[in-house]
Amino acid sequence: MSFYSGFRNLWGPGHQSLDQHALTIWLDRTSGSGFKSVKPFRSGYFGASIKVQPGYTAGVITAFYLSNNEAHPGFHDEVDIEFLGTTFGKPYTLQTNVYIRGSGDGKIIGREMKFHLWFDPTKDFHHYAILWSPREIIFLVDDVPIRRYPRKSAATFPLRPMWVYGSIWDASSWATEDGKYKADYRYQPFVAKYTNFKAGGCTAYAPAWCRPVSASPFRSGGLTRQQRRAMRWVQRYHMVYNYCKDPKRNHALTPECWSK
Repeated sequence: MSFYSGFRNLWGPGHQSLDQHALTIWLDRTSGSGFKSVKPFRSGYFGASIKVQPGYTAGVITAFYLSNNEAHPGFHDEVDIEFLGTTFGKPYTLQTNVYIRGSGDGKIIGREMKFHLWFDPTKDFHHYAILWSPREIIFLVDDVPIRRYPRKSAATFPLRPMWVYGSIWDASSWATEDGKYKADYRYQPFVAKYTNFKAGGCTAYAPAWCRPVSASPFRSGGLTRQQRRAMRWVQRYHMVYNYCKDPKRNHALTPECWSK
């Protein structure tokens, strides 16, 4: 879809421009920028081709995500794809995350898995997508599944309608090596480009018979053997953090890590 057929500027309108090929948003000392889908969805495939800035980008987050934080402030669901900015000579980290009914009291339970990509995301556009069905969430990069988050219980899975968002913003307190490196505005503006927007599935207003989309040729959902093999390859060679394997985490709060 074209940008304006599905999305609107949400904040930082002066830091957003659209030509016939791509949406550009940027962060400088005065502001970042964000956009939001017109419609909320209860399931679907949501993607965009994104190109991020090379060089020093520490502290800067470029994001494409699903959320209902405006409908349920302090108690929202969120599914994230985030580029964590970096310092010279180090690769971007792609962070995927899932929040369920996150609270505004600072006790949000993140479910982060982080990757160093098998290509340089600053050199060209690559396609990043979230497939969300009532059974599972699948994160994809250039249509390669990198993570599957299955629904194991209603308590650990987002079921309320969400909107699609994109943004660039300053997250110096945590984004790069846990906040060690901050945004340095001598290198401003920090620019992200988005194109090839895709959003298909069941809107929040769709009739009950609307079928959730599938990540594979199987209409029932799930991944093919080839997709599973590709995902294992990504997780073996390119995953750099898995919250389920973090000994510092309290896994009583993340039962999906050990429940079947």
